[in-house]
Amino acid sequence: MNGKMKVAVMTGTGRIDYIERDIPVPKDDEVLVKLEYVGICGSDMHYYETGRIGAYVVKPPFVLGHEPGGIVVETGKNVKHLKPGDKVALEPGKTCGHCEFCRTGRYNLCPDVVFFATPPVDGVFQEYVAHEADLCFKLPENVSTLEGALMEPLAVGFHAAVQGNIRSGQSAVVFGAGCIGLVSMMALKAEGITDVYVVDIMQKRLDKALELGAKGVINTQNEDIETAAGRITDDKGFDLAVECAGTEITTRQAVNIVKKGSTIVLVGYSKSGEMMLPVSKMLDKELTIKTVFRYRHLYPVAIKAVAEGKINLKGIVTNTFDFNHVQEAMDESVRDKKNIVKSVIKIC
Repeated sequence: MNGKMKVAVMTGTGRIDYIERDIPVPKDDEVLVKLEYVGICGSDMHYYETGRIGAYVVKPPFVLGHEPGGIVVETGKNVKHLKPGDKVALEPGKTCGHCEFCRTGRYNLCPDVVFFATPPVDGVFQEYVAHEADLCFKLPENVSTLEGALMEPLAVGFHAAVQGNIRSGQSAVVFGAGCIGLVSMMALKAEGITDVYVVDIMQKRLDKALELGAKGVINTQNEDIETAAGRITDDKGFDLAVECAGTEITTRQAVNIVKKGSTIVLVGYSKSGEMMLPVSKMLDKELTIKTVFRYRHLYPVAIKAVAEGKINLKGIVTNTFDFNHVQEAMDESVRDKKNIVKSVIKIC
């Protein structure tokens, strides 16, 4: 397909401008996708607001966005499983396929991954993208491209559930009722954990958690968390904690309210990257600490759960912005975290 496409480019900290680029030509093993929705992730907001995340530093011009859903419009000559018109969710990271981690199935740990919107790799706040066909997952008829764009964070939630080694009948607590906390809660429920509680300090977010299926919520602005956990679990403690807030306070709280021999899954990144934790108590309780870095092999699982009605993925979206208003979308998402749980950009 010949022609130009519109691209929203970060030209400096807190600044988005628009340029034109050539519509990409798919290689033999790629497909060209006309993007319809792209989610705004917390990492997009960090890059936009501060220009960096740890060692990853934005050098403008840079394109944000790594949560895309769209329609296949052209296929490379080697692509057999997709055709023009197919709705797809795009897994945003292309790995080397040859390293120790790729060969053992842990491809999310590949040191040579090329991942949308991770400097220096551009993201997909644009009208078209050419992407590896094997990383484009066909969506069932009853799953929209909006939901396709949200498969990326949902895959993180399922990876948290996998890392938690969950079993039916367990109780779980999720810290943080932002997007990742909510999808983690929904993934746990989809995997058979009925008693999932959510902790936050923002009541609107906790209301959203209840709307999406949490068994109960704890607002630590109003209630002591250890008292609440004791009431909920008959002083036994939770079987699993999934920490999505990324703070030292909530991680310490997780240690305090899980039972002995349980598991804590760390998902949220702290701003400083460091924490002081009660290691003696962790040892005494013989806790298992697991961590999450993106996901692996979980897009099909996430798509199936949404298609079967186990997860209300559209329910996490609180704000939708037109592609002509990406700067407004980023500014609002950064400024109004109290009310905005998840924003998406409608590309077309």
